[in-house]
Amino acid sequence: MTAFYPESTFGGFSDVDGSIRFYSRVHALISPASRVVDFGCGRGSHAEDRVPFRRNLKSFKGKVAKVIGLDVDPAGCGNPLIDEFAQLIPGNPWPLEDKSADLVVCDCVIEHLPDPPAFFREARRVLVAGGYLCVRTPNVLNYVCIASRLIPNRHHSKVLENVQLNRKAEDVFPTLYRCNTVFAVRAQMAANGFRAVVYGYEGDPGYLHFSKLAYALGVLHQKFAPAFLKPAIFAFGQLQS
Repeated sequence: MTAFYPESTFGGFSDVDGSIRFYSRVHALISPASRVVDFGCGRGSHAEDRVPFRRNLKSFKGKVAKVIGLDVDPAGCGNPLIDEFAQLIPGNPWPLEDKSADLVVCDCVIEHLPDPPAFFREARRVLVAGGYLCVRTPNVLNYVCIASRLIPNRHHSKVLENVQLNRKAEDVFPTLYRCNTVFAVRAQMAANGFRAVVYGYEGDPGYLHFSKLAYALGVLHQKFAPAFLKPAIFAFGQLQS
């Protein structure tokens, strides 16, 4: 990374780091009184980020009134970045009261959901009027997802071990990609009453660290690909009253 993004030698991250861009905007939407829902919180792998600045940005605990983690995986109960854990039961409503949250953040989870429209409906239900929904998810039209769809889900863990050295097997889940284009996410936001901005984003090509040539091609893609083909989708919505 330092060959293509020399600024990363100062702090450990590039100027186009996707996590820093995404979480910086999320932080701009919270206050000490905010009640935050971390949808798909998992076991708290963010706490293992090797870059301290980025690791701090990914954590809301202690910065807001409460962080509630939701996940189908019971491992979420050990997540050190949340104040409270509630296990999701597939097909059931979220175990939260109506209008009980100020912000819902969903980072790289929608691609795993069998029913994404239900996610957006539940986010609308639990958010207060004026509350925020912040989503990051892979773009199915991008080369990373195209490659992922060509590889059976049962082999994803083994492949990711070779292309993402810090990715653990327990953090790899089957992908479905049922709402993973800019247009699909934008449509769901609008259908559920969110005033939203949805766009493609491409940071440094982290999936291509295994090869300098592949990484160089990824950098070229990052600079010249049209927005609707960027690897990540960022979506920020505010629930209208």
